[in-house]
Amino acid sequence: EGQQRMLALHGGSRESLEIHPNLWAGIGLVRGGAGTALVGSHDEVAERIKEYHALGIDEFVLSGYPHLEEAYWFGEGVLPRLQAQGLWQHPDGQRAVPPAQVPFAGAGSR
Repeated sequence: EGQQRMLALHGGSRESLEIHPNLWAGIGLVRGGAGTALVGSHDEVAERIKEYHALGIDEFVLSGYPHLEEAYWFGEGVLPRLQAQGLWQHPDGQRAVPPAQVPFAGAGSR
C-alpha cells in the first residue's frame, strides 16, 4: 500500500520526484519501503520543518544516508536554526548545540 501511494505521488517519473519544494519522493528507488526525504540547504530543511510544525507536527523520525555524516550535518546545521527560532531545545535544557569535532569532514589533521 505504501509503495502504491509513493508511486501515485510522482507517477513513476524520475523527473517528478521533487513533489514539493525540498521534499523528494525517490527514497523508494534506492531502498525498500515508502518514504520521502527533506533535501536542500540547512536553511531550506529548517524552513520545511518549521512548516510541518505550523501544521501541528512536533515529532519527526529522521534518518539520512550515510547515517553518521547526515547526523552531523543535521546536528551542526539544522538544529541551531531550529533552536534560534524556538522550535527545538537541547534535551539538557537551554544549552547550545556544541560544535562537533569530525576528523573526516575535511577540517585537516590534528
